[in-house]
Amino acid sequence: GRGRCVVAGGSGSPSLLSSCEKIDIATLSNATDFGDISAARSFFDGCSSSTRGVVGGGGEPSAVATIEYFTMSSEGGANDFGDLTFARRYLASANSSTRGLFLNAYAPKTNSIEFVTIATTGNATDFGDSTAARQADSGTSSPTRAVVPGGEGLAGNSHNPNANSSSPFAENIIDFVTIATLGDAKDFGDRTVSGWGVGATGNSTRGLFFGANPSKSDVIDFVTIASKGNATDFGNLLAGDGYSNGGSSKTRALMTGGSTPNVTNVIQFVTIVTTGNAVDFGDLNAARARGAAFSDSNGGLIQ
Repeated sequence: GRGRCVVAGGSGSPSLLSSCEKIDIATLSNATDFGDISAARSFFDGCSSSTRGVVGGGGEPSAVATIEYFTMSSEGGANDFGDLTFARRYLASANSSTRGLFLNAYAPKTNSIEFVTIATTGNATDFGDSTAARQADSGTSSPTRAVVPGGEGLAGNSHNPNANSSSPFAENIIDFVTIATLGDAKDFGDRTVSGWGVGATGNSTRGLFFGANPSKSDVIDFVTIASKGNATDFGNLLAGDGYSNGGSSKTRALMTGGSTPNVTNVIQFVTIVTTGNAVDFGDLNAARARGAAFSDSNGGLIQ
């Protein structure tokens, strides 16, 4: 019964969304209704185990500390889980089979990382710090390691030596942490493009990163999660975008919605083990960007 991706909330056209949709990753088709989060919001992210999805933070439009969870096999909406250690939005997330991470944030930009135990409920706990305070909008993971690409850094403190004058805070750094331990992130390497609003997903061996603001990049690049090093070109999206969300199975990665700059309802996919350009998968019920996505068969889970 596994192989489900859920896309939650986000910025619609023209209003914020509370609705959630589910996608059968193995079958090319349109998304169908899944339920609702407790309030319409955007700029949050989600992680998951094989049975439960967890979303945290976001804006309504002010930042919130809310954590909610879903039962992946049901069609119902979200339930209260607890709270983050502080309100944050524009954050990234990643997971193992047991632990979910929430990383970084905007306004103020922070390098804080915190975690929850997915099978329980309760408030998040401090994990450590990223290598740089920044807005980072997505992460992905193997069962042991989480990787977080790009972001928008602090004014006058960009960690990207190749940043240009039109986007001086656009980062290309990639961080990683070992999920089972507590501690600070370490440098993994660099993306092939710089920016924030990056989407991420992958399987247990390969992490994929796609899109970026402010350039509305169409680049998909990838890393081998068990190693360290710079990302390698994978292919291209159907169109350049930012703030799209990703979900995956062992074999297939989905890229959902985003801003091109118009908010879109397009779902596209690639086969993770290969390289190549994204292909049309189907459509979301609602055009959405800056929301959360998670799956019950992502790379952080023991398959």
